[in-house]
Amino acid sequence: MVKKYLLFMVQTHLNFRLAELESLADLFGVKTVDFSKYDEGSPFFIVELENDAQARAWISRSILTRGIYEYWGQGTTYEELHREIQANPLFKQFKAEYRNSTFKFEFDSFGGSSSGKLDRVACIESFKYLEFQGKIRMKNPDQVFTVIEEYEPLSDNVAGEKALRMFFGREVQKSDRLCGALEKYDLKKRPYKGTTSFEAELSLVSANIAQVKPGTVMYDPFAGTGSFLVAGGHYKALVIGSDIDGRMIRGKGSQTIKANFKRYGESLQFLDVVTMDFTHNALRSDFLIDTILCDPPYGIRESIKVLGARDPERFVGKEDVEIDGKKAYLHRDYIPTKKPYSLDALLDDLLQFASQRLPLNGRLAFWMPVANDENIETVIPLHANLELKYNCVQEFNKWSRRLLVYVNRGDGFQGPTNAGLERSKANFRDRYFSGFN
Repeated sequence: MVKKYLLFMVQTHLNFRLAELESLADLFGVKTVDFSKYDEGSPFFIVELENDAQARAWISRSILTRGIYEYWGQGTTYEELHREIQANPLFKQFKAEYRNSTFKFEFDSFGGSSSGKLDRVACIESFKYLEFQGKIRMKNPDQVFTVIEEYEPLSDNVAGEKALRMFFGREVQKSDRLCGALEKYDLKKRPYKGTTSFEAELSLVSANIAQVKPGTVMYDPFAGTGSFLVAGGHYKALVIGSDIDGRMIRGKGSQTIKANFKRYGESLQFLDVVTMDFTHNALRSDFLIDTILCDPPYGIRESIKVLGARDPERFVGKEDVEIDGKKAYLHRDYIPTKKPYSLDALLDDLLQFASQRLPLNGRLAFWMPVANDENIETVIPLHANLELKYNCVQEFNKWSRRLLVYVNRGDGFQGPTNAGLERSKANFRDRYFSGFN
């Protein structure tokens, strides 16, 4: 028998919230949720689940959710709330099940605050009909019963003053967000980071939507300072990364990607990082990769480059140059020649690599920049063997970036493709520095 649960979500990154919930539900086999009733404009979502274990698994690693509660009732006034609770078909069962449990009451709100307005002691006493016999325990009680008030904010920065409705339920699971994930991985506290390090919140959200799993291998081909590797390690994947920029991979002194994992107590999740041009990938063809999660270079700091010569004829024979009797390219300080490369071509390479290396139903997730002021349709890269599952947008002023998530469906899928096509005639780097004018 299924029963109702109340999901309390955060009103941020709304374009990503449903994708995270769906991905985690799929990951943990939660089949009973009717997402057709999901409302992006509301922080509340009432769902039906089989049991508490299912609710805990689903929400335990969510970043865009606050928590999930066994749903007892709601009302626009406390009188209505009490009537709804007592009219709940499971009310007698709830009373009997938790009669002798130690417990406490907590209060939460959205869009306002009941602090100083609500007599909490009187409010708790109004629930006396629950007839709990267990002791009140403020630390580590068996059960936590929560009153959540919803206000209509007067503006973005001004909290509402009158509650529109209130919910009551038993806390089942706090989310990863409320359990301290954002504070733990805050970039300000990270030992090794750079100017392009990806923020902790969306790194973790990306890992959830990509369905990074414990004990599997996650690969970031454009690792930089390792933000996505850290996110994958948090969810207990074995992570490996590569980057064409050896300076980023090596770090400086004790400030390295490996130092980040040591700081977080997750060194066992870190396989390694290598200096490598992704378009000349050196990973063994039989090396198992379960998930690919990355932020390809946009070419903002410098143009996108790969190994090779812009004018190959000029370099004929130079591979034979020797220094101190040793081929120049075998010296540790050798800097190979690089040539410009387009973002379109790089993304085509990434999709082709994913189609060859991911298992069936394995996910590829990456971020792609888009200029908002162009009066042309945004063309998303497609591959015949990859299903585009999500296209989540984070808006800035004149540009945005999209998290694109694909599922490998194999050779039999034969979906649409646009590989080899030029998807934008405008150079994103030039547009970025010109203010998209």
